[in-house]
Amino acid sequence: MIRAMSDAFPYRKKIEIDKAPRAKTPKQTAVIEQIGCTGCEACIAFCPVDCIEIVPGPEHPDFMKLVEIDLERCIGCQLCARYCPWETIDMWDWDEGVEVAPSLTVRSLIYDFDPSEMHEAAESRS
Repeated sequence: MIRAMSDAFPYRKKIEIDKAPRAKTPKQTAVIEQIGCTGCEACIAFCPVDCIEIVPGPEHPDFMKLVEIDLERCIGCQLCARYCPWETIDMWDWDEGVEVAPSLTVRSLIYDFDPSEMHEAAESRS
């Protein structure tokens, strides 16, 4: 069952990014476990729809940068997960992915997460 975007995401709002939306909801989506992310940006080069963004690190915004996947634009191609040298990107079934993403996201610029639904490392943002 595919839910409307506003019903699917546990986020208060999405920061608007001037990029084309995807045509349809994929069967799966990529989710980055940001605690293991080194910010090497290898995944960005492989993303065919440019849905991976660089975000500041949670403790030192100018250092230890992370990457984040725009779940509303991810097409589920698996390329980022396949080529991540740190194995921090996993593919999830769509419904599970949008539910688990806030618990694995430490720092987000794409989505304004509700801190009560995020990983404890992200509570410093609020």
